[in-house]
Amino acid sequence: LLDLHLPDVSGLDGLIKLKRRLKQDVPVIIVSSMTENAIISGAILAGASGFVPKHSRREVFKDAIDRIAAGEVYKPEGYVDGDSAQDEAVARLASLTNQQGRILELICEGKLNKQIAYDLSIAETTVKAHVTAIMRKLGVQSRTQAVLAAQDAKFEVVSNGIA
Repeated sequence: LLDLHLPDVSGLDGLIKLKRRLKQDVPVIIVSSMTENAIISGAILAGASGFVPKHSRREVFKDAIDRIAAGEVYKPEGYVDGDSAQDEAVARLASLTNQQGRILELICEGKLNKQIAYDLSIAETTVKAHVTAIMRKLGVQSRTQAVLAAQDAKFEVVSNGIA
């Protein structure tokens, strides 16, 4: 179970980081008081196995766990599937490998390829190859656009109504 309001991560960014570090078959259920369709959709696209509103009764949690154990994705009552640019940004970020995700985090911190190579103890040419793959997966042309794509996937953007 993962809450979107944690002190050391921002919303969907925390889920994406957690899913990168876990085995892919480990289910993660988001529990949150924010129940907007865009947030639920983003969580599912980022790899959550389900989404349960925080205010839900115990029976809802049990139903969610039972459905997820049966291989389903649990979505709360009243959720409506939809398409948005936010969903696409989250799906693209979720497609990054662990190393690509870590490199993107360092790019977001403003680090240069040489600094990233030093921090991760890898060759600068390897960093360049990862940056190229990151930009291709995110559908962007520059590092700045990659940073903006990463920021777009964070739930603050959704909760502020910008999505």
